Amino acid sequence: MRPNDRRYTETHEWAKIEGEMIVVGITDHAVQALSNGNIDDLVYCDLPESGLQIEAGQTFGEIESVKAVSDLNAPVGGEVADVNAAIEDHLEVLSKDPWGAGWMIKIKPQSKNLDHLMDAKKYEEFLAAQAH
Repeated sequence: MRPNDRRYTETHEWAKIEGEMIVVGITDHAVQALSNGNIDDLVYCDLPESGLQIEAGQTFGEIESVKAVSDLNAPVGGEVADVNAAIEDHLEVLSKDPWGAGWMIKIKPQSKNLDHLMDAKKYEEFLAAQAH
């Protein structure tokens, strides 16, 4: 079961309220789909600069593996307040800790309402439905 302290998108990003910010990352499922469990398969990640204004659903970056390129989509709109630049040089962090050290950006949101996103149970059901 994935962590219950955050919400999930259909494009496999997670969003977690932390004080005035929304922390955003990608799920273990996304990492697995990109890398097939081989952390060396992740080859590139492009994250935005702080200060970028983004809308919910807008692409804020991309992650690339030896087999695919995937857009990173913002679960909420607002201003990118912080970027985990260490990920760009250390993609293995995503495989080891996608829920903590593998965070990607922090957004100062227009609204901290995450009700439009799936909770952990709904995300699990979504993944199960996708598998069939």
